Amino acid sequence: MPDIRTLSAEEARAAIPALSEVLADCVAGGASVGFMQPYGPEDAEAYWCDVADAVAASGSLLLVAELEGRIVGTVQVGAAQMPNQPHRGDLKKLLVHRSARGRGLARLLMEAAEREAAKRGKTLLVLDTATGSDAEAIYPRLGWQRVGVIPDYALWPQGGFCDTTLFYKRLA
Repeated sequence: MPDIRTLSAEEARAAIPALSEVLADCVAGGASVGFMQPYGPEDAEAYWCDVADAVAASGSLLLVAELEGRIVGTVQVGAAQMPNQPHRGDLKKLLVHRSARGRGLARLLMEAAEREAAKRGKTLLVLDTATGSDAEAIYPRLGWQRVGVIPDYALWPQGGFCDTTLFYKRLA
């Protein structure tokens, strides 16, 4: 049974090697999550240090999925918004290691992220994802509403433009 939990800043710093492995695996698998191939765990460390800093500043929530004590998935909610958007959060970097896919971890991470965001007063979440990716198919099944597509928004990790699809979800 997977364990889904929200990390403190200290726990986030301690988890950097495991989080770096998950991110590097996803980029190697073609996930368009902001980084280009080749990309190894050592490349990911600076990113996760910044995330841990954001957790320490209460600017982000960082959740992980663990199987047998090993971090195999993660998601973030950007909680720090402009003064006119205290009700909104940005869902970021839903990542599941390829070795752990097909076990419902993405759904469990998303449900936990939504619960944690709601506990912190967020009533609206938004996200973007690569159009045509496996990830894009997850969100409508979880009640997210598709807004539209922005062409040539980013690059695939191996190169070439990719569109992005925007989604939102109102939290009860």
